[in-house]
Amino acid sequence: MAILVGPWLTQPTHAQTLTMRAALSRALAASPRLTAAERDVGIATGQRIQAGALLNPELSYEQDNSLGSGIYRGTRSAETTLQISQAFELFGKRDARIAAGAAGIEVAAIQRKAVRLEVLSETAIAFLSVLGAQRRIQILDEQITAIDRLTPLLRRRVEAGASSPAETGRAEVASALVKADRERFKATLASARRELAVLMGDPAAKFGEVSGRLDTMGKPPTFQSVVAAIDANPQLVRWTAVYAQRNAELLMARLRPYPDVRIAAGWRHFNETNDDAVRLSVSVPIPVFDRNQGNILSAQESLAKTRAEREANRNTLIVIAGRAYDSLQGSLRELAVLRETAIPKATEAAEAISQGYGQGRFSLLEVLDAQASVSQARLREQEALQNFHAGVAIIEGLVGNPFTLAREGAR
Repeated sequence: MAILVGPWLTQPTHAQTLTMRAALSRALAASPRLTAAERDVGIATGQRIQAGALLNPELSYEQDNSLGSGIYRGTRSAETTLQISQAFELFGKRDARIAAGAAGIEVAAIQRKAVRLEVLSETAIAFLSVLGAQRRIQILDEQITAIDRLTPLLRRRVEAGASSPAETGRAEVASALVKADRERFKATLASARRELAVLMGDPAAKFGEVSGRLDTMGKPPTFQSVVAAIDANPQLVRWTAVYAQRNAELLMARLRPYPDVRIAAGWRHFNETNDDAVRLSVSVPIPVFDRNQGNILSAQESLAKTRAEREANRNTLIVIAGRAYDSLQGSLRELAVLRETAIPKATEAAEAISQGYGQGRFSLLEVLDAQASVSQARLREQEALQNFHAGVAIIEGLVGNPFTLAREGAR
């Protein structure tokens, strides 16, 4: 499947700017969730090592027939035994533990991949939010500049008696309202920058502007291909390892009632005759009262639950992918309308009305309304572009296909 990779991933680095590639790299290096996932791999590795450990032998010392009365007073008639014993696990119990431990490592390793994709996707979306907010502020700045350009012409018209002095105030109000919108977007930009900084491990934004382009887009794949590719997502792949782990745990539960053998060998000394003898013993527990039925049932249900859990997880991913896919498709349709009709027509009308205003054919209100229409159309375009690329980032994270950076370098 050809997954979409936005052009913002390959932008050149500029001084004091932050690129998508750099943001993703820093986020991978600083993510505490990824660090925690790596520790989970270490924990599972330790459990696997412990699962393969052999049982320790036991050393025991016994003294009989001593410290009593009569001929057993003191230790003259004592019998002293020094013994070492070893339990032997039978029926593949140790192998089952090792298999469960190995599956646990695989589960943790796959989960780490899932977390890595989540970090990349979240960072990409945060980067896009900053980039989109920057562009919106630029559009509003251009609108303010366009309004301010009218001031000299407006004054000349007022001096010539062609316009009312009230129009000067109207232009100032229009400029002030756009500036108020710009301040609102600046607050949005500050929040977006802070969120991106936190993802990169900084409590506050220490970077300048972010650099990238949103105006180039690729053709999205079909939703059916997205759904088919979701099965490669680590969140779903891990269920295969979870199934193996739970299957090994069920085997462990079934094998537990089977008795192990304990063999002991020792040396016994008889103080009364000063003789020595060898002591041998074999012990086997009898599984009469505890046949581990409860743990077996629990393990069986846990194994049967795995398929349902995987399907529930898959359904959740499909819903998330569907929302992202519908969003990017809607953004494409919106962009088509804006670029084919709204923006060019609004721009054409604004230019014609601005020229006509200088000739006295249009009022200031019509000029301001035309300029506002252009700005609103361009703002809508930027919003649609951001939504498109955010949808791409979400889908890339869900289908299991990593970003370019994720293929080139690892944490």
